[in-house]
Amino acid sequence: MRAKNKKRPMAQINVVPYIDVMLVLLIIFMVTAPLITQGIKVDLPVTSAKTLAAENNKPVVITIKASGEIYLNQASSPENPLPESELTQMVAKLHKEKPLLPVLVRADQNATHGMVTKIMALLQAAGIKKLGIVTKAQHVKVHK
Repeated sequence: MRAKNKKRPMAQINVVPYIDVMLVLLIIFMVTAPLITQGIKVDLPVTSAKTLAAENNKPVVITIKASGEIYLNQASSPENPLPESELTQMVAKLHKEKPLLPVLVRADQNATHGMVTKIMALLQAAGIKKLGIVTKAQHVKVHK
């Protein structure tokens, strides 16, 4: 009878430390996520266009600064400007590997129209048929 009343060891896992670690990781990711956005600072033009749905593929993003410097997000060093000839070769290579990969142009609103159209013509020469332009969303208030 004593054997039945004897306490058996309970096999339980204490999950409180795991929850604490997950909350700390959540806070770290919430703080760092805004810092991971596209690294080149440009002043995007404001439009009332709707945001496109996100796709699984990371798009090719060409950034044009007001000074005329060109950056490619999928280059070996995306924070360094590229010459136009190298940009064309890299985009053509990326397009050949993944033809459906979206190509977007992020141009500073103070970049010259000539520079933006020149880059768009180079992209067309590289075989890009569809091209998107990145803008900042304008919040429109409707008055009743």
